[in-house]
Amino acid sequence: FDTGLFDLEKAHQHPMWFRELYGFADHVPEDSEYGVTSFVWHARRPLVPERFNEFLQTPLPGVIRAKGHFWMATRPEWVGEFSVAGALATTKPLGLWWVAVPQSRWPDDAEVRARVKAKFDPVYGDRRQEIVFIGMLGTMNRERITAMLERCLVDSVETKVFDPNAYRHLPEPFPGL
Repeated sequence: FDTGLFDLEKAHQHPMWFRELYGFADHVPEDSEYGVTSFVWHARRPLVPERFNEFLQTPLPGVIRAKGHFWMATRPEWVGEFSVAGALATTKPLGLWWVAVPQSRWPDDAEVRARVKAKFDPVYGDRRQEIVFIGMLGTMNRERITAMLERCLVDSVETKVFDPNAYRHLPEPFPGL
């Protein structure tokens, strides 16, 4: 935010950062102190658009915030951004998956290329579902949310090649994505 209020040198001099980083006997975990918990949902199969749209219409008790990226079976080149803030869930296009970008257009920086390649799967490239959910301990139901999202994925098919054309026929409730 560039407010000028944070001083890294001063923060490093504070005794609590070191204790927090390396653990200490009196540490109170955030879930106990604030009643908040979180988890990240990961998957490597694409979402069926209609099923994911149904998920978006379903209340998520205890979820305070969620954010991440996803990919639709009908749009294998696009990264979608998913966000929940309170009761409002939104999706929007974020850009292209690196696997959909010709390598000649990738950044020249070797470190950036290595980070991109580190996320690659032999079948799907860097396409993946990766969403963090933050919510109230005891109210947010991780198992329920995970099961709902797993039902949104295309049926599991053992394959060594991903064919995006196999899913182009699916109904598309996200025309703006």
